[in-house]
Amino acid sequence: MNYEEGFIHDVSVKPLSRFDDKRGWLSEMFRTDELPEWFRPEMAYISMTVPGVARGPHEHVAQTDYFCFIGPGNFKVYLWDTRKGSPTFGTKQTLLCGIDAPAAMIIPAGVVHAYKNVSLENGIVFNAPDRLYAGSGKREPVDEIRHEDAADSTFILD
Repeated sequence: MNYEEGFIHDVSVKPLSRFDDKRGWLSEMFRTDELPEWFRPEMAYISMTVPGVARGPHEHVAQTDYFCFIGPGNFKVYLWDTRKGSPTFGTKQTLLCGIDAPAAMIIPAGVVHAYKNVSLENGIVFNAPDRLYAGSGKREPVDEIRHEDAADSTFILD
């Protein structure tokens, strides 16, 4: 399938404000009064990705992700809308987020996503998905369809 570049329906991208003072800086990653009513985080994790490395592409059947790209480092974020009922089905969206453009991003289930550290330093990403990884007590199947090793994948990172 060929994807056309554009904005993807239901994906929310919000620039994060950074408040600097003599101690350092602070940034609110989310507030429940600013999230859509349909989205409530269930857990949170933080990850570090080394320069030049990508995570994904993968997608979720039910899980919605809430990524925050805050730095250090910058990431190229790739999104593909594979939801057949979506008004933006077949759309690809790419963004640059991180230390130079802090952003929070809601990525709904069915949107294939990946991110690549495009900086020369390690990059940090925060995620607060609306599902528990492997369910309660980690006793359920992981909600993830991985595309990174598929030889015929149409989800190409540049």
